[in-house]
Amino acid sequence: MTETAAQALWKNFLGPSPTWYKKTIIAFLVLNPIALQIVGPFVTGWLLIGEFIFTLALALRCYPLQPGGLLAIQAILLGMTSPQMVFEETVANFEVILLLMFMVAGIYFMKELLLFVFTKILLNVRSKVLLSLLFSIVAAVLSAFLDALTVTAVLISVGVGFYSVYHKVASGKGISHEGHDHSDDDSVKEQHQEDLEHFRSFLRSLLMHGAVGTALGGVCTLVGEPQNLLIATVAEWDFIKFVTIMAPVTMPVLVCGLVTCMLLEVTGKFGYGAQLPDSVRQVLVEFQEKEETQRNARTNARLIVQAVVAVILALGLALHLAAVGLIGLMVIVLLTAFNGVVEEHQLGHAFEEALPFTALLVVFFAIVAVIHDQHLFTPVIDAVLAMESDVRPAMFFLANGVLSMISDNVFVATVYITEVKDALEAGDITRKEFDQLAVAINTGTNLPSVATPNGQAAFLFLLTSALAPLIRLSYGRMVIMALPYTVVLGSVGMAAVFLFI
Repeated sequence: MTETAAQALWKNFLGPSPTWYKKTIIAFLVLNPIALQIVGPFVTGWLLIGEFIFTLALALRCYPLQPGGLLAIQAILLGMTSPQMVFEETVANFEVILLLMFMVAGIYFMKELLLFVFTKILLNVRSKVLLSLLFSIVAAVLSAFLDALTVTAVLISVGVGFYSVYHKVASGKGISHEGHDHSDDDSVKEQHQEDLEHFRSFLRSLLMHGAVGTALGGVCTLVGEPQNLLIATVAEWDFIKFVTIMAPVTMPVLVCGLVTCMLLEVTGKFGYGAQLPDSVRQVLVEFQEKEETQRNARTNARLIVQAVVAVILALGLALHLAAVGLIGLMVIVLLTAFNGVVEEHQLGHAFEEALPFTALLVVFFAIVAVIHDQHLFTPVIDAVLAMESDVRPAMFFLANGVLSMISDNVFVATVYITEVKDALEAGDITRKEFDQLAVAINTGTNLPSVATPNGQAAFLFLLTSALAPLIRLSYGRMVIMALPYTVVLGSVGMAAVFLFI
């Protein structure tokens, strides 16, 4: 039977996504204009947020850019925001976009060194508890002085490297086989399938510990997260002042977070505790030995160049010599120039990982623009400001945390710190109360937001990366694996704000 144009259009719409998923997206698009007429833009705005979270939650069914983009376009057409507001939100976050475009690509050209270093760590640290703790601590320290997305890009690059090495062998191919598709499990030999699943679980747990580590470290310093710098600028705090005024909250949370990491590995709850299968370890050992035997003057020179550029990268980020994205562009230029990567098609692969996520982020800014234009958070802010001064910091922490779970934590911090600054200038609160609320806003937007991938940019980046489907890391699984951390970071953070701030 000849396929009709309507049938072809339906098959093309969102491609191979399940039929029920396609129907759900169409239902959203039909419902929104009706809701706008019946219940108004405020309720419809919250409905839109829920729909967008749905697309993130089912990222493995369909990349969120397409369904989320359709929702964003509809919101603009319905007048819930404007192209100008989306542009302004995008420009306000241009530094993050630059970071994604160039820093992630820069890390791609450093993956040979990263794989070398992390293979050494993975094979020499036998204890999974110690290895997990090491991943979390390294991620926390790096995020405190560098950037959570950069650290996450490193973790993703290393994860893909490990996975691809074993997948080649599990598929009956040699370690050095070129052009292997490690997303295709059809070729995996039956005797390797169980070990591959265990390896996926092992990598999931390590990456989640690392991702949470970026939140633990990122909250501590002025440069750890974008909203930290924003809050510090409004509050007129320097680097030392920021660290010291946040320490009564951030240090207990850091300690409790690391203890949680160890307990999760010891108990094996919430998807943690998976060990590295012996067969996988043997493959990685053989890979390391093969790399050692094949190393020559040119490969050693490449590693030396990558190590030198890694030092330059760390210094550039730590001293904030330029915007992070521009430092990433410098890394690309240095690594490609001195390692002989000079053809355009060689460069293109480096940008494949980050650009889809960059596009998704701009769509996310369109949803944020709806939140801004429809004042969706205003009732929460007004209610918290109306509370007694002794409970206000803890309530600010809680309100920021909940809103950051479903929205952009940079946006939430921007809205709250602006309102608090206005209250200070109007004489409604004292400078001491302002400082207390600023601490609550910073810790609130950074800590409880680990609950969902859309609460933390690093989590969202991991969820939508090429690695997530390989290791079966879905939105729901991330939420479950983050749950114990959410409870610990949220409760300890709120208690510290209430007791010490």
